Amino acid sequence: MVEVLEEAAGAPSPIRSSQPGAALRSGRSARSWKIEELFRRRDTDGMSEHNHHTEAVHDEGFWNERYRSSPHVWSGAPNPQLVAEIADLAPGRALDVGCGEGADAIWLARRGWGVVATDISRIALERGAQHARASDPVASARIDWLHADLMLRPPEPDSFDLVSAQFMHLTSEPRTRLFTALAAAVRAGGTLLVVGHHPSDLATGVPRPPMPDLFYSAGEVAGLLDDSWAVVVNEARPRPATTPEGIEVTIHDAVLLATRRSVTGSTS
Repeated sequence: MVEVLEEAAGAPSPIRSSQPGAALRSGRSARSWKIEELFRRRDTDGMSEHNHHTEAVHDEGFWNERYRSSPHVWSGAPNPQLVAEIADLAPGRALDVGCGEGADAIWLARRGWGVVATDISRIALERGAQHARASDPVASARIDWLHADLMLRPPEPDSFDLVSAQFMHLTSEPRTRLFTALAAAVRAGGTLLVVGHHPSDLATGVPRPPMPDLFYSAGEVAGLLDDSWAVVVNEARPRPATTPEGIEVTIHDAVLLATRRSVTGSTS
């Protein structure tokens, strides 16, 4: 039986494994820190209508039904922009936001990261955890699977060496709040990676919801960061795609990679 952390009432207990966690950059094992210390319950006055996605069709029920509809919703491969941007980073503590079936979390864990993989769909989390345990028990031991709505329970500030948010498409107001909270969760010296469908995709013929406000550029995300950040990548990165009619087109991923500057003490 797969155990998934719950973000609801009470202190959660993570998936446990007999496999030891890898040493992190901080010198602590992947299991030596408590997951409940990394997330906080936010004051939800006036926020109860928000879920992981703002629109009703993108609530937990929607995503659970989508995962029930197919044995595999996603390809099983890690997102290409994650691989391109993170492969050379020294491992530490990572937050995988909207982890789905877990391909990114498994990829990170295989490279020594201790991963907190979050999603609004419990079915997705159970599927990811099962896949991780079956495909790589050592990597699986480095992953905690957290059933959470990060709009209601954002991560604690300064908690992660890497925060990765791949294709998190909310409308602008909740998206701003979420991305601001995710940026705050990156500790000094850490990395923020946000990837999404670029607004220009709406004109390509590939399937996209006809809701322009769901889409964003990397520059919009960069605009949420203060001067404690160094923006490394801020671009609309092209990649090939095919429309339902079989027409080959070019789509673009909005890719924002930024590092939080290390805090240096005074020498006086």
